[in-house]
Order: sequence, then structure tokens, then C-alpha cells
Amino acid sequence: MPEPTAIERAEMRELHPDFTDTVNKDKWVKVQFNPETLKVTYANQIVQNSGAGDQRGTQGRQFVGAGTTKLALQLWFDITLYPDGEAPVDDVRKLTQQVAYYITPRRIDGPHGGSSSGGSSQNQAPQFAPPAVRFVWGSFQFDGLVEQMEETLEFWSSDGRPLRASVSLALSQQKITFAFADRTGSLPGAGRGGFGSGTTPLAQASAGATLPGLAALAGAGDSWQSIAAANGIEDPLRLPTGTFVDLSARASAGI
Repeated sequence: MPEPTAIERAEMRELHPDFTDTVNKDKWVKVQFNPETLKVTYANQIVQNSGAGDQRGTQGRQFVGAGTTKLALQLWFDITLYPDGEAPVDDVRKLTQQVAYYITPRRIDGPHGGSSSGGSSQNQAPQFAPPAVRFVWGSFQFDGLVEQMEETLEFWSSDGRPLRASVSLALSQQKITFAFADRTGSLPGAGRGGFGSGTTPLAQASAGATLPGLAALAGAGDSWQSIAAANGIEDPLRLPTGTFVDLSARASAGI
């Protein structure tokens, strides 16, 4: 089990449903132990092109949607490590329920469900969703929704109270974004333009892709040179497979 540490601790913070500002500070959770590892997974939905012709090349497939980014981590809680009489609770579940708050769906619309416009909302079912959450640990930031939580109770008192628990979390967001940011909010290696962590959807280059081609698909074919400069791309005609490009970035005048 991880040992107590004096370095900056990770924290879960509630976000406004539109993923802009942090809210409800009384619901923020500072973890007892920092995770040993963080696993970030980037994924795109890819379908085979159904058109005629040779389907073996890079033109035989296409990306669908903006992709997803997922974060997996494990947290530990142990009330036996506090000095005698100083544990904040007598049951570890009173700590883990603070994390469980972020997976609990809650109503996100009016009392009758649905929208207040476009006809009566009386016939629409109410909608529910878990709170938006920001996981922050030093220079790492991930905004998303908790899609899975697994709690393991491992140590019990003589009167049947759990004293130690591990919590595995899976969070996701519906776009491809990098989660690492420095204290200024820009990403390392983002090029001269820079872009904010957890906010900018990126295009991913498939095998044989070029920057002019990606820009043309995004309706920005005339701006590919400025996009290359903003992203710090030295060879726009030879993009390494898997390269992420911010197609909304533009170099400032004179670059």
C-alpha cells in the first residue's frame, strides 16, 4: 500500500455541467494517498469505407466522431494510519462516499424533465447525469464524467466496521485531449501557439496523412501553413502516424 506523503495531494473538484468553472467547493475531495499510476487512453471510432475500390490503403477507412479520452486510477483510504483518537471517521466508507458522490446521477433538468421550449415538457422523461468532475494532481488535469467506480473493503474492526478501502475509478470525456499542463495552462510541446489542457479537440494523423489534407477536411485548407506554424510542425507533408494537431490554432502575424 502507498505510504503517506508530504507532497501535493490529488483532488477531485466538481465542475459546472458545461465543464467551465469549478463549483460546490464543499464537495471537493482531497485524496488521502496519491495514486501510484495514472492510465490515460485515447480512442477513435473507425469504420471501414463501404465504397468501391481498393480498401487496403489509408483511403479505405475513416474516422467517426471526435473520439474519447479515458482516465483510470486507484485511490487508497485507511483510517488506521491516523494517531489514536485522531481519525476523522470511524468507518472508511464515510470517506469513500465523498468520491461516490461523483458517480451518483442527479436530475439535470426542470421538475418535469425535458426542455422548457419546443412544446410541452410534461410528456418528456427527466434526464439524469453524474456531476462533471476535474481530477487535478500537480501539472495533471482531467475533466470528464465518472463512468465506473469499484470499491474494495479490505480491513475490518472487531465490531464489523471497514477501516481500509481501495477505490478504482474510470473517467471519460467525449473528445481527444491531452491532460498534462504546466502552471500557465499550456501544454508542453504545443508549438508557438499553445492550447489549454482539457479544452481543445485535436485531429489525429493516420498513416500517410498530410497537414494540408487534414486542414482541407476541416474546411481550413487555405490556412494549413499558419496551422503548421502554430503547432510547431516542421514537415507538414510527412506527419508521423498518430500525431495530434490542433486545427483551430493559427500562428500570429509575422510568424
